[in-house]
Amino acid sequence: MKENFGTCLDMLLKHEGGFVDHPRDPGGMTNLGVTLAVYEDYLGRDVSEDEMRSLTPEDVAPVYKQNYWDRVKGDELPSGVDWSVFDWAVNSGPSRASKALQRIVGSYPDGAIGPNTLAKIFEADVHVILNNMHKNRQEFYENLKTFDTFGKGWTRRNDETLAQSLEMV
Repeated sequence: MKENFGTCLDMLLKHEGGFVDHPRDPGGMTNLGVTLAVYEDYLGRDVSEDEMRSLTPEDVAPVYKQNYWDRVKGDELPSGVDWSVFDWAVNSGPSRASKALQRIVGSYPDGAIGPNTLAKIFEADVHVILNNMHKNRQEFYENLKTFDTFGKGWTRRNDETLAQSLEMV
């Protein structure tokens, strides 16, 4: 839902935390959940480590809106579903989150949420969608090579996202 972006962004930033540059994280240098590569692509220029370290929520909000929320049609999704899909899109890519949602509602999983997918979403039980998003996301995480390093945090995040999504319904 359009009016949920701010709330979802606040919850997302709590999940993402501050500056990190973990050697096992393929995203590399990251602050407030935005990787160096994503931020450079968004700005269309190189970004220094100092600039990455000094990012604010105001700096990254338009990145999240354009690159994730809008790509998963957050404004058009039911409350709760918007948060579930948005959080997974940020964590694992908009295409992966969109395809999972499409498979759950029986739409062709092409990664682009369109009118057919939206119609099927609104015909489905929101609780079924949310529980299946959680299940599919967890299965995805558990099959990653870095689950031993990041799995505990991913599982906590997935569980929190489900609980928050259900509260939004």
